[in-house]
Amino acid sequence: MTIPVMARTRFMVGKYEVIARPIPHAMHMLLYTVYLDKTRIGAMVSVPTESDCRFLEKPPAVPPLKIFYVTSRPGRPKKNSVKPGVVLERDQPGFREELPSDVALDGLRGPGGR
Repeated sequence: MTIPVMARTRFMVGKYEVIARPIPHAMHMLLYTVYLDKTRIGAMVSVPTESDCRFLEKPPAVPPLKIFYVTSRPGRPKKNSVKPGVVLERDQPGFREELPSDVALDGLRGPGGR
């Protein structure tokens, strides 16, 4: 017993000529080859529409790729850049006063002793 194979067919979709031929080793799948003025412009596995044929004839313009550089990400300093100086002024708010040397911290509870 042999596997039944679909026959080759030819039809028109608008101004495009489509030839459907069986795909080797596939029982009922067809490869649709699209021609325009006897020039092959592409092939599809699904039945092409006129919109698909127009897309094969003239694909849309693709913008150029934007190259990604690891060293020039926003928010990241560039290589060999000068690091900002660390400001350690004691008069700024947010710093605590230094404890006098005669104050003992033995009587204070730790973070877990509440």
